[in-house]
Amino acid sequence: MAVLTGTARGRPCWWARVVSLVVRVMVASVGGGVVVGKAVVILALVGPGSGGRPAVDSPPMSESELGAFLRARREGLTPDRVGLPVGPRRRTPGLRRAEVATLSGVSVDYLTRLEQGRDRNPSPQVLAALADALLLSVGERVQLRNLSKAAAGMGALCPGGQPPEWEVAPTMRALLERLADTPAVLLNRVGDVVAHTRAYACLAGPVGLVEGGAPNRVWFLFTDERARRAYPDWERVADEWVAVLRAGSSREDPHLVRLVEELEVVAGAAFVDRMGDAPVVPRRTGVERLVHPRAGELRLSYEVLDAGGQQLVVYLPSDEATEVALEDLVRSHGGGLRAVSG
Repeated sequence: MAVLTGTARGRPCWWARVVSLVVRVMVASVGGGVVVGKAVVILALVGPGSGGRPAVDSPPMSESELGAFLRARREGLTPDRVGLPVGPRRRTPGLRRAEVATLSGVSVDYLTRLEQGRDRNPSPQVLAALADALLLSVGERVQLRNLSKAAAGMGALCPGGQPPEWEVAPTMRALLERLADTPAVLLNRVGDVVAHTRAYACLAGPVGLVEGGAPNRVWFLFTDERARRAYPDWERVADEWVAVLRAGSSREDPHLVRLVEELEVVAGAAFVDRMGDAPVVPRRTGVERLVHPRAGELRLSYEVLDAGGQQLVVYLPSDEATEVALEDLVRSHGGGLRAVSG
């Protein structure tokens, strides 16, 4: 069996088991051959209680975006994740600058200047030390490097002029086959739907997310009137999806520029304002509320996994009511996956 790709929209199916997915990522620096880090991500079922596109220039990247990124990542990292005591009098969200300085070997003064935009040219060694201290993922490391190069007036590290990835790697295809009974979608760096399981089509198809020859989730969210009905927390979802879009590419990426130009015209201020805000670190996990035409409101936990220029998003029910509703939704349809040419 194969995965749904391209224009595919299959019939839904229901999962019959708890899904546990362990992904190990080992990143090595090319220049020095030094292991940078290892991350283990586990996906598990959270039990009870728990379309196409049709122009103005994109604004230049702000010189403060590097500092905003570092500050947001620091404030989003809790002390216990890096082995530090929480303490009874902690008023700073996340880590203090002094704590990041201790972990990275970068002085408090220099870190302050970076966060405030008073220094725009940190060395690769400083970036690597900060990335280690802040536990950045592979995608976040690329974003950090691109922001530093943009702040210094240099070209982006990647992906350059390479088109967004549309191929489904054999290992990813095998993984999606194992996730056959779970809503899962593979996205490229500009939000195009590359592949998805039939269970995802069951979930997202009636909403309109996988319609058209080349469905794009950001385009759908900002241009399709059904999106605001489907997502009760539309404002928050829009913030998060734009954060993912910005993190995946440099502003110099011509493929991102093309999408941004179209959305600036079609979607207007709702999109433009978000693209102009200071960058934030995209969430890797969370809960989305989705109003399904048949199943009603669903609460879906999600996990995001980086996959070499693509992202795999896996959805699981976050409470008993959602589990029951999804079961009722998918039981009337056949199981398995259907191969569809892109």
